[in-house]
Amino acid sequence: MAGVPDWVPSQIDWNQPSVARIYDYALGGAHNFETDRRAQDAALEVFPHLNDAARANRAFLHRALRFCLDRGVRQFLDLGSGIPTVGNVHEVAQDIAPESRVVYVDHDPVAVTHARSMLADDPNTAFLHEDIRAPHRILEHPDALRLLDFDQPIAVLMVGMLHYVNDASDPQHLLRDYRARMAPGSYFIASHLTSDLPEMRSAAPFFDDSRNPMTLRGRSEIEALLGDFDLVEPGVVFTVEWRPEGPPGEHPERSACYAAVGRCR
Repeated sequence: MAGVPDWVPSQIDWNQPSVARIYDYALGGAHNFETDRRAQDAALEVFPHLNDAARANRAFLHRALRFCLDRGVRQFLDLGSGIPTVGNVHEVAQDIAPESRVVYVDHDPVAVTHARSMLADDPNTAFLHEDIRAPHRILEHPDALRLLDFDQPIAVLMVGMLHYVNDASDPQHLLRDYRARMAPGSYFIASHLTSDLPEMRSAAPFFDDSRNPMTLRGRSEIEALLGDFDLVEPGVVFTVEWRPEGPPGEHPERSACYAAVGRCR
């Protein structure tokens, strides 16, 4: 198709917003379409801090990664990783520990195409085109088994992803499937948009036409989902409050997203 960037896969539906591309747009990326921008811009009308929330979520990811690296973790499974942008998991991890191994997972074709091109020369990374709701396909994938040793501590990430797993998909059971393969001393890194914030409840319907509508949950529901893990301090808090490197600001709730890191017993 004339005028289509060469990074766009042929099977893309231009008319349906994508979670991965909306997040890319919120972070200032270039791999998104007009339909993604319209959805995010409409949500910004009712919750003007959404882009700030996306950046706060990204900053939490970096702090949580450094926390795990400080405790000796050198392998990472990033579920629902989205479109690669500056400061991805392998960049942060390998900057501190070059031997770190990372497996990314997403089912968005743009994310898959761009990531595989970007990671082609890195033997310590792989990108799986899979749905995170199919844990056995991911955990038994040849590339996952090549790079990840599930007998050793691992960090499994679902950063900004659990709210795309609706109740019908049984997120508690899903997390237990992943937890069952994590060795003692492993960590689970998660963030989840919250229903506790009225502005977020108003913004969520603008994403109902995307491939993955949101299921917002309150803090107590998120704590219950993470019940199989020992939460490290400070527990489930807004992203800007999770071990911040400076003052979290006067309105931490504007980050709209709870965050936590759990340890496997």
